[in-house]
Amino acid sequence: MRCPFCANEDSQVKDSRPTEDNTSIRRRRQCASCGARFTTFERVQLREVVVVKSGIDGQEPRREAFDRTKLEQSVALACRKRGVEQERIDQLVSGIQRQVETAGDAEVPSAKIGEMVMNGLRQIDSVAYIRFASVYRDFSEARDFEEFASTVQEAAQSDPTGPNG
Repeated sequence: MRCPFCANEDSQVKDSRPTEDNTSIRRRRQCASCGARFTTFERVQLREVVVVKSGIDGQEPRREAFDRTKLEQSVALACRKRGVEQERIDQLVSGIQRQVETAGDAEVPSAKIGEMVMNGLRQIDSVAYIRFASVYRDFSEARDFEEFASTVQEAAQSDPTGPNG
């Protein structure tokens, strides 16, 4: 593993343990050259999955490798300053990653992943859900927020055991 401080490719594992959700291994490493310590995470990857993003204005759809980090960042941004524990975010992201990798498809539409995120956020925090939806569904006016928020509020009133009910 390359050292992030000096770029030396020789490091020793000093400690290994599973993460709290048992989806990855946390390894503490020490660089053999500069002595710096750093942490790496090792995750199981069942298959290579390609995300298909719809083309804009008649352009061809774009394809890119599924990126867990990008998914984590999107969910974390939606949950920012909402008091959602990092563990809940990790569980949501791990669950989505498992669904994507075990679905059996080599290509997954980005819209399907977006819907998975929205379903997960709906259960965790209604404000994070609305934040994510505003970007995902490309809200352009305040009216878009109002209409979507009213549907969220109606759903919460009909299900008092919901995330914020």
